[in-house]
This record gives sequence, C-alpha cells and structure tokens, in this order.
Amino acid sequence: MRFFITLSYDGTRFHGWQVQPNGISVQGELQRALSLLLRQDVQVTGAGRTDAGVHARMMVAHFDLASLSSSLASPPSHLVPRTSLQQLAYKLNRLLPQDIAVQRVEPVSDDMHARFSATSRTYYYYIHTEKSPFERHYSCELHYPLDFQKMNEAARMLLDYEDFGAFCKSHADVKTTLCKVTCAQWHQTSPSAWYFEITANRFLRNMVRAVVGTLIEVGRGRMTLDDFRRVIEGKRRTEAGESMPANALFLVDIKY
Repeated sequence: MRFFITLSYDGTRFHGWQVQPNGISVQGELQRALSLLLRQDVQVTGAGRTDAGVHARMMVAHFDLASLSSSLASPPSHLVPRTSLQQLAYKLNRLLPQDIAVQRVEPVSDDMHARFSATSRTYYYYIHTEKSPFERHYSCELHYPLDFQKMNEAARMLLDYEDFGAFCKSHADVKTTLCKVTCAQWHQTSPSAWYFEITANRFLRNMVRAVVGTLIEVGRGRMTLDDFRRVIEGKRRTEAGESMPANALFLVDIKY
C-alpha cells in the first residue's frame, strides 16, 4: 500500500529536505520516526528537495508499506481505517522534533507519486524594509528603495518563457532546465513588508532565490526590464542576480 504524508517544517536547523551524509535533514527525521513506529525500515519520497534553511508550510511525501503495524491497527486486508492513520499521525508528532509537524497520513493509489504526480508547486519569498525582531528569522531585511511596479512587470515576463537555465544553480545535476511558470507576482502585506509568489510545474535548484535576487536588481534600478529579458534568454547563471538568503523562502502549496 502507498501512503501520502502531508507535513510542514521550519527548515532553520536542517541541511535541507534530502538525507545528507553529514547533516540533519527533514527526510531523515521522518524516516527515523516512521521506521521506529512501524518497526521496519521505511523510506519516504518527497515532492521536492528544499535547500538548507528553506521552510515548508506544506510538503508531501509518500511511503510504501505492506500493511500498518498491528500495534497501530488491525484493519481488513483491503482497507485502512481512518482512525489508524490519525493515530499514526498523532504518534509521529509525538516522536518528531518540534520543528516538524505532520498534518495527515492518507492512503493513495499505488501509481500516485509525491514528486512526479504533482502538477504544481507554489513558493513565497518574504522581504521587509524596516528592522523587525519578529520577522528577522523568516523574512529578508532590505534597506534600499525598490520599485515594485517594475519588479512585477519583470515578474510577468517569466510566464513568457520555459527555459530558466539563467536561474539554475551552477553545475546542478539536472536533465532539463524547462519549467512552466503560471504565476509570478509581488504582494504587499504592510507598509514595510512584501512577499513574492511564484507557481510552476517544477523548479530548478536555487531557482526561486535566484529569480528574486534578479528581480531585486530590477527594483533597485540596476537592471532594466530589457536587461531582465536578456538574462532569461541568455540562460547563463552568471548574468542573473545573486541568490537571496534561504531563511525567507517557504514552500506553501503542492497540487495533484
């Protein structure tokens, strides 16, 4: 049987989602907790691979199991009671560290895949322009004027293209740099706070933070709209802006 786990996490102390040989990861913590509870080795596959320090309000992962442990449930062979899955989610939350929370566990068909069955993912990147003791951990503090109208004009250009090699981490092991962006825009939430929303069918490694860094260059007047278009069309990472800090980036939604 295949199960989907929906979870959220604060990525501050993790070396990303993916298991690392010399660092703590969200995937590793989840696998450890599941294996302990289900009394067998459990491997999970995530919908994506968030980088070190990046957060997720919504992450989805799947794992395969012949049946739930008898210590959790004794279901008929053809179904799993909802209460058993609620109990599993409850026990996972008791076992997992405070910076990882499981919202639900649910059975899915065997052909459902946390990564490859996803049709879109949405990220938010937060910035603020006044010193704030409450936003400092989850938003990027900037102290120069930004033209958000121009930044939104540039952001809309992303919908015109499918090759985003300019925003892919150098030497990343990817087979293709093609992505379909369906939403890219800045939203203001207070006089001194904004977030950038971007949705696509897939994302390249470091893509969102590189896009934001390049849009910031437009907002500062250091890059024109024509320059921004040339960056996309040039497909060279060296022509784009700097990658922004990871602590302000959140994976917020995944659609199937």
